[in-house]
Amino acid sequence: MRIFSISTLSEFWGEHPDSEIPLRTWITVTRAASWANATDVLATFNSASPIPNDRVVFNIGGNNFRLIAAMKYERATVFVKFLGTHAAYDKVEATTVSLY
Repeated sequence: MRIFSISTLSEFWGEHPDSEIPLRTWITVTRAASWANATDVLATFNSASPIPNDRVVFNIGGNNFRLIAAMKYERATVFVKFLGTHAAYDKVEATTVSLY
């Protein structure tokens, strides 16, 4: 899978150093994946949560952080829409939030 945008992830771990290793792991696993649907994502990340609008919520770092991604399975792309602490996640609308 191709991930947009890695720079967002690296900026985040610059501010939250304890997220770096879990995010780097997520990047490595996601890049190597060939997901065709949400079921495939769940086979890789069993704690992920598919939500409407072809999005998936990933628990990062023991659920200390949340990453929301818009999935475009037919194009093998993952768009990071939100990355934040669990508390910040609780304040956003996961199905519509966007970094851009």
